[in-house]
Amino acid sequence: MSPRPIEAADSWWRNAVFYCLDVEVFQDSDGDGIGDLQGLVSRIHTLADLGVTCLWLMPFFPTADRDDGYDITDFFAVDPRLGTLGDLVEVIRVARAQGMRVIIDFVMNHTSDQHPWFRSSRSSRDSPHRDWYVWRDAPPAKQDAPVFPGEEDSTWTEDERTGQWYLHHFRAHQPDLNIAHPPVQVQIERNLGLWLELGVSGFRVDAVPFLFSSAPAHGTETTGAAPDYQGADHLRAIQRFVSRRNGEAMLLGEVNLPHEQQLQWFEAEGEASGLHLQFDFVSMQQLFLSLARKDARPLAKALRDRPELPPASQWANFVRNHDELTLDKLAPDELEEVFAAFAPDEGMRLYGRGIRRRLPTMLGDDRAVRLVYTLMFSLPGCPVLFYGEEIGMGEALEVPGRYAVRTPMQWEPDASGGFSTAPQRRWTRPMPGGELGPQQVNVADQQRDPTSLWRHIQQLTDLYRDTPELAWADLEVIGVRQRSVLAHVCRGDDWTMLALHNLGDERSAVTLELSADGPVTLVDRFDHTTITVEGTLELELDPYGWRWLLVTPADAPIRRV
Repeated sequence: MSPRPIEAADSWWRNAVFYCLDVEVFQDSDGDGIGDLQGLVSRIHTLADLGVTCLWLMPFFPTADRDDGYDITDFFAVDPRLGTLGDLVEVIRVARAQGMRVIIDFVMNHTSDQHPWFRSSRSSRDSPHRDWYVWRDAPPAKQDAPVFPGEEDSTWTEDERTGQWYLHHFRAHQPDLNIAHPPVQVQIERNLGLWLELGVSGFRVDAVPFLFSSAPAHGTETTGAAPDYQGADHLRAIQRFVSRRNGEAMLLGEVNLPHEQQLQWFEAEGEASGLHLQFDFVSMQQLFLSLARKDARPLAKALRDRPELPPASQWANFVRNHDELTLDKLAPDELEEVFAAFAPDEGMRLYGRGIRRRLPTMLGDDRAVRLVYTLMFSLPGCPVLFYGEEIGMGEALEVPGRYAVRTPMQWEPDASGGFSTAPQRRWTRPMPGGELGPQQVNVADQQRDPTSLWRHIQQLTDLYRDTPELAWADLEVIGVRQRSVLAHVCRGDDWTMLALHNLGDERSAVTLELSADGPVTLVDRFDHTTITVEGTLELELDPYGWRWLLVTPADAPIRRV
């Protein structure tokens, strides 16, 4: 289908361009070495110029700061190092004036062990907050595997103060909240309500399967296991609450599961009633397998296997996010292929399943980098950029763990990258050096260069936003003979685009059959050249080349020869 303008406006998130950033390393406005909300305000116009339409802010709440802000000590406030609630409102207002909405991370699957709720909970078995967390006299016989293997041996830790064990899917200093407990559910609604009242347009929901788990292991022995609690039902209740408070608000979920298992978080009985958007982890992982092999078939299969979604649901397409580039859905031999291609050294890998590098250092070829983002923007779904991707930032492998890709933003061609006037010893983490350091890779230089990656991403956002039909389009993957080429067709009611992407480093010729009662016209969306054919279309693709072609008549069948 093709949307009416009002439908596209009501479901704004379906064809938004999302941009994820960490305030702490984005822009320092006061010279203390820490990025802040006022610094973000000063850069919003640049993001608007890039074509971003929705900012996704990583946690900015008060924190014990042992997990880059995800170990929260107060869900109802702003970290004073980053600013105030007034500064946050200013971000939201300035962003809205530039045509951008703001969503924020929702991380109430756990707290810091320094949170007042947990400090009260562990003080006594009789504490009024005891059942706000998950306590047992002994760990269950069958446990979930730790999310961070090598850092934690178990998802349960004994607390010597009360002689019981508490649940933590992540790290021991991040105890899981017992969200099956009604008082915790009340706090969740109050928290969501606060940020909606301040003007945010939605939430990126962290670790959905853990947050809304219905597993018996989540039961607290003092109150019972809440056997009637169903996590998916609770998520739908939250969606209804959010929609009541703000009719345009949306939920973007982190659900790293096979496609079919993701459906339960989208819908109930065939109707959209949960998450509006979910990251397509499966296709992302198959993309990297295809890049390693220079063979589009793994990605093609993943895209063909995408289940049909309810009309009010959509996929979020991404290349990598702020964590390790997880490859956990690949078979062991496939994982080793990707490691060998893009993370040959052990220090580039993490948790035995992921890569802690950014795309330019993995691929080593600017043509391939541009091809990957072009492919992402060509698919039905919402593109999600991680800050720095628009200029091809690298990583700092000397920084431990997943933080290697969360380095300060590179704005200017100087040693500080225009991030801060403070001495670098006071920064949260260092800037990458070498060929991908700020003197060579920065926003200012690329804005002035019409051939830069920044300008290429800007062109992609313009093309994407100019055609809201793409967000509603049906996807058909065509099995061409050339292994390196992904060919797909996006169709609306009266709009069709044929997209060809060469994932290989050699030229490739593609032949397709276009069946119609008369000639078929194809217009290149990048250079506006026109091709008219009757029957057979033959195209040459450069190494890592692509074509986006508008097809008229829109109902012309397209098949392999």
